[in-house]
Amino acid sequence: MRSMAAEAEAVRRARAAVIHAEGEKNASRWMSEAAEIISGNKISVQLRYLQTLHQVASRRNSTIVIPYPTEVAKKLVKKFSQMGWSS
Repeated sequence: MRSMAAEAEAVRRARAAVIHAEGEKNASRWMSEAAEIISGNKISVQLRYLQTLHQVASRRNSTIVIPYPTEVAKKLVKKFSQMGWSS
């Protein structure tokens, strides 16, 4: 009896893994399609970014990491260097 129960449990776990993988595959396809749609419109990208920040902030996490373009940071460092400021 025990071996039959263990076998049934193994079959259930295998099926669950397949279902999970199918869900991941479908989600990946939807995300890829959504990225294609919004990538052509800078405003859509910005709105999605703000929506994501709102979702993170609403969870009351203590830390929010905000990506910052390195090009902007380099320009600021260069400008500060020209002004005589050092880090």
